[in-house]
Amino acid sequence: MRRILTGIRPTGPLHLGHYIGALKQWIELQDDYECYFLIADVQALTTHEKNPKLIRQAIKDVVLDWVAVGLDPFKPNVHFVLQSAIPELTELTTYLSMVTPFSWMESNPTIQAEKKRIKKVSTGFMYYVVSQAADVLFVSPDPKSTRRKILVPVGEDQVPHLRDTNNIAKRFNRTYGKTFVECTALVGDVGRLVGTDGQEKMSKSLNNAIHLRDDEKTVRDLVMKMYTDPKRIGADIPGTVEGNPVFVYHNAFNPDGDAVRNLEGRYRAGTVGDVEVKQKLYAALVEFLKPIWAKRKQAEKSLDVHDVLEDGTLHARRLAIQTLERTRDNIKLMKL
Repeated sequence: MRRILTGIRPTGPLHLGHYIGALKQWIELQDDYECYFLIADVQALTTHEKNPKLIRQAIKDVVLDWVAVGLDPFKPNVHFVLQSAIPELTELTTYLSMVTPFSWMESNPTIQAEKKRIKKVSTGFMYYVVSQAADVLFVSPDPKSTRRKILVPVGEDQVPHLRDTNNIAKRFNRTYGKTFVECTALVGDVGRLVGTDGQEKMSKSLNNAIHLRDDEKTVRDLVMKMYTDPKRIGADIPGTVEGNPVFVYHNAFNPDGDAVRNLEGRYRAGTVGDVEVKQKLYAALVEFLKPIWAKRKQAEKSLDVHDVLEDGTLHARRLAIQTLERTRDNIKLMKL
């Protein structure tokens, strides 16, 4: 089976943006690929170093959310992996850093954006690019035996990271010989879901995210407060559909395409109000979330999160050891 590696930093419960940007396609791929779903708890420390309790709780929440949306860690080809439980990743990160110019890390779009928000940037934060490369490349098959690339299903905001990963892999291969295969990004149809307030980024800290575990009241409150067309001050005024968060969500989660097209036409014509459009979105979201709520409730009762992570991480660590041995051999480090 072809191999997939992807993951999430555990900094809180998952939201609809995670589902659209990543989880939806993970679910579709898990039947046909050898899947390694990584919980990057070490990388979470790059921005949440003062709140390890939050990270620990978020690890559990991520596992429960994954199972709730339909990922199955009991399939023999699906592995939930805890980053901090694979010490080989730390060593691999060190070796990759030796061929990675610091300017590559500084120019990464995510690094640039986060640096504006963080008062004191740590060395670990700047190493994020190399650490993520190690996370992907540790599942690399031997390039001498295959040309297949590692598939990485991600949101579109992660594509620059994968370009950096491939640049690091190519530079390492040129320096020390063929060690890693490159990766290919698989971006979902929507790619990124805007926040309920219209901001490009959806996050818990901005209070503009609908979480997978939110109850009906919370979902309704967030939907009814959603940002729409600011130029539309009345229901009889033609409105803009393109880029309008309410319609972005309708197209992502409302399965009745004809009804959505009807709403879009009426909105452009000024014959439907924002309240009706939001109420129908709320109804569609509740129908989408109901089975997720039910599966999460069952998982909270019966799933042993520790056992699931232990089993998946054991499989991943076997790969990491093989990759690290190949890396050390190609660097020609002395063996004792």
